[in-house]
Amino acid sequence: MNLPNYFLADLPPEAALTPALIDEACQTLRRNRECYLAHRSTQSLVQVLCRVARDWLEPSDPFRQFALEQSPAATGFPRATLARGLDAFFKSLTPEHFHALLEQDLGHVRRLDELTSAAPERAARRAALATAPELLAHITAGNLPSPALAAIVLGVLTRSAQFVKCARGASLLPRLFAHSLYQAEPKLGACLELAEWAGGRQDLEAPLFAAADCITATGTDATLAAIRPRVPAAARFLAYGHRVSFAYVAAAGLAGRQARQIAAQAAADVAAWNQQGCLSPHVIYVELGGGVAPEGFAALLAEELERLEQAEPRGELPVAAAAAITSRRGFYEIRAAHSPDTRLWCSRGSTAWTVVYEADPRFQLSCLNRFVYVKAVKDLSETLQGADPVRGRVSTVGLAAPAAGMPALAAALARWGAARVCALGRMQQPPLAWRHDGRPALGDLVTWTDWEQESLET
Repeated sequence: MNLPNYFLADLPPEAALTPALIDEACQTLRRNRECYLAHRSTQSLVQVLCRVARDWLEPSDPFRQFALEQSPAATGFPRATLARGLDAFFKSLTPEHFHALLEQDLGHVRRLDELTSAAPERAARRAALATAPELLAHITAGNLPSPALAAIVLGVLTRSAQFVKCARGASLLPRLFAHSLYQAEPKLGACLELAEWAGGRQDLEAPLFAAADCITATGTDATLAAIRPRVPAAARFLAYGHRVSFAYVAAAGLAGRQARQIAAQAAADVAAWNQQGCLSPHVIYVELGGGVAPEGFAALLAEELERLEQAEPRGELPVAAAAAITSRRGFYEIRAAHSPDTRLWCSRGSTAWTVVYEADPRFQLSCLNRFVYVKAVKDLSETLQGADPVRGRVSTVGLAAPAAGMPALAAALARWGAARVCALGRMQQPPLAWRHDGRPALGDLVTWTDWEQESLET
């Protein structure tokens, strides 16, 4: 596939980006939005997004085929891993899910179209209109494509012109998605711009920040701290920093075939996107007292990761990442040889997957790429004590427990500070309406106008 040069990211590598070029692109985006996007109905935009999503789910779709063909070299993800991740993302783009998002975050599906009233507002003779930024600037991270795709989707839904700055070497999938939108509706595509440059180019970011009404940024805490003081006072800044996730397996579900099923669900969460991103579990806490002991669960998890490696190979890693896994394995091999409280399972002849069992409940950061810890705990209280070092930075907790016990566990995790609790096996598949980092993704973008309809007459 030869992509036409619709976006700055389509230019050859030797093409130089300049501040003047960025400023001109931003002004063009604003004009195009006013002509082609500002007056579109929410329903028409939902229809376009859903149609494009359905195309991406078709095996014959040229954009999907190109993404899967180029995935190992361009994204670092093997074909099967990328296919599963793209399917999870695009399956979430349905009319029902968009309507749920609009009602959840804005209270009414037409809140972006006109002054509307939900039931409590009607009773008080009030109406409200939500207005999104005219120009959104997105600073995206390079580890996963789905957050960048989601940012574009939300921007289209809110009728914002968008400038997407991709990390160096990470523009392929956002570009393909933007081109698919352009193909579906060229005028809609004209309200998008994508460019790629290395982080820290303040000369290029200065005109972008000056032109944008709202800037979203995803990255390390250090990256966000460097961006924050350079955002103009009049612009909104939405930062999504480093987060971690873990899982909790209750003893009541650990018996026979069910234990293996839970292990398969845990393996799916570890393998998805090769454990990159904030939703990937670093640690799986397993409650003592079940039909399968935590150490036995670790063995089952190792078997399931090996099975997944045959069906969905992890792929090659950069030398530094493979060396980190090898070094960490060596440490635990020595510890396991001298302590019954530590066990190690790993793929033979490769760094494809690793499971470390420890009786110590303290949270451990994984070195990722399908390297996961299993920890034995007495109960959820001990789990939360062990995870205290990352309290306030936990994105998702995957739960495996009988249905009757789920509400109490979820409530305890919510009060502790987890931003999202879901069933194990679904950690990497958040719904469209999920509240990223505990905040309303769509609601964060808009400003409100309230109309109080009560007459001044007495």
